[in-house]
Amino acid sequence: MGLRISMVTPFAWSQPHAVNEHVAGAAEELRRRGHEVVVLAPSNRAADLAAGRRALRRLARDGEPLPELVALGPAVPGPARTLVGVPLGVRANLALALSADRFDVVHAHEPGLPSLSYLALRHARGLTVATYHSPERLAYPPGKRQREKLLARVDALTATRDDTLALARDRFPGDFRRLPFGVDTDRFRPGRERKRFVLEWRADETARATAAFRALADLPGWELVVLRTRPLSGRPYVPRAVRSRVHVARGLDAASRAQELRGAAGFLPAGRGSRRPRLEAAAAGVPTVDPPGAGAQPELLAAALARLAEDAGWRRAQADAARRSADAESLAALADALEGDVYRAVVARRRRPEPAEPVADRPLVTVDLHMHTEHSHDCSVPVADLLDHAEEQGLGAIAITDHNVFSGAEEAVELARGRDLVVIPGEEVKTDRSGEVIGLFLREEIARGMTMEETIAAIRAQGGIVYLPHPFDRLHAIPDARTLHRHLGQIDVFEVYNARLLLDGYNDEALRFARKYNLTMGAGSDAHVLQGVGTGAVRMRAFENAEEFLISLRSAEILRRPKSLVYLQSMKWVAQARDRRARGGRAAAGARR
Repeated sequence: MGLRISMVTPFAWSQPHAVNEHVAGAAEELRRRGHEVVVLAPSNRAADLAAGRRALRRLARDGEPLPELVALGPAVPGPARTLVGVPLGVRANLALALSADRFDVVHAHEPGLPSLSYLALRHARGLTVATYHSPERLAYPPGKRQREKLLARVDALTATRDDTLALARDRFPGDFRRLPFGVDTDRFRPGRERKRFVLEWRADETARATAAFRALADLPGWELVVLRTRPLSGRPYVPRAVRSRVHVARGLDAASRAQELRGAAGFLPAGRGSRRPRLEAAAAGVPTVDPPGAGAQPELLAAALARLAEDAGWRRAQADAARRSADAESLAALADALEGDVYRAVVARRRRPEPAEPVADRPLVTVDLHMHTEHSHDCSVPVADLLDHAEEQGLGAIAITDHNVFSGAEEAVELARGRDLVVIPGEEVKTDRSGEVIGLFLREEIARGMTMEETIAAIRAQGGIVYLPHPFDRLHAIPDARTLHRHLGQIDVFEVYNARLLLDGYNDEALRFARKYNLTMGAGSDAHVLQGVGTGAVRMRAFENAEEFLISLRSAEILRRPKSLVYLQSMKWVAQARDRRARGGRAAAGARR
């Protein structure tokens, strides 16, 4: 079955751009393979803007899916270093498109700077892919906190160039894949041979042009096309001796470049030009003329041109080799990589919806899945007092999850015998460097300091349930994005509401993440004082074991009952101070005895 994909580019669709050519080619090839692809982009063309407004109105009013191209608004001069550079109206249109339309994958191109693509990754509700094209646009990445949030929302990291790949890995640590450039080998194909060379013109590389003009003077019957691949790039000075055989042409778009390259004997690329024209020339069977050392010694270009012009066998061999080298960078290769290795792998991360029918004829109970007792190093609440208070609050079940100890859970299970309150024995375990993970329905203590993988395995070995608490609270030790994605399939319950978090945005981030991957959601108070018990909980059908618990939790309601965090924290500090004084008094009395 085909996917519905949104490709987002920050560059004006109304103007030629290498990234837009990549996007347009990939979108067309994927459509031919049965996928629905919608390109979201800015534009300065009035017709595009009017059509985009109509499409967004129909989406908002009637739920009509977006067409193949939607112009979200006018383009800014270039990706800005701050989000202020993206007009508010454009940001609102992007948020509408990504929230109202149902995309399987949102693919953002060139999100290295705060731009339309960066915002798309932040606002997407579905699975996401990021592709970096140019290393220059990675020079000013978002701050560390913004990068961490972005990486948690990106499911696949890709780049189209080796140098971009290396820099992107440094700026955004993660598992990257190198994508083909996406050259249209149908448009760029060999033609009837002409006695022609093509030079990519750059105004700051006149030495290359001069060397080509000198070589042309010694090659009667041959001509040179000076191809301007950048707007406002000026025109070169052409010596009078070869002026009749030198032609200046515009190559801003693929169609014009294909016309000039077809049948040429050699292509002289700009020293600091894009790789795309080189690959397009190769696809057209035009060998690249760029011998080692040509930057310092442009006369080497003249010798290479002379050999191509004078040796037809060498020319044909180089043309065949060029054509073969382009196959790996073709649109077909790009679509293969996206369709098979990127999109399918990303979609596979999302869990299939599981049956959510509650256990038949069971009453609804309120369950707090995360709390602590005096067995935790930072809590002084006696277990008996906690059980009494939980019953007074109307809770039907609680999970005792003390820090790195299991004795509190064991004591609670014993004291709860004969009560209507169900106690789930658990433990909040500190891993070596990947934050904390809770095991529920445990039988014995799990040692702290193991890796995340080892800790999860230890929970599983007891038939326990893996519960990930406060996954995005950066005031706690939490797993980084790579660890979180790596262990996604092993997490049974994802905490989407923790009542003790300083910033509720961390809970919102967890909720977004859980919805994105169809994760089973949980909530808890993380109470360290009695006043906090029940401030975060779930409303679910009663259960008798771990299996019934998970089945019931799939249809549970998340309950938010927040109290002032300042109040709860002050109660915790008062209790800890009282406990320290009591211990000090007992120690002094013992010393007197």
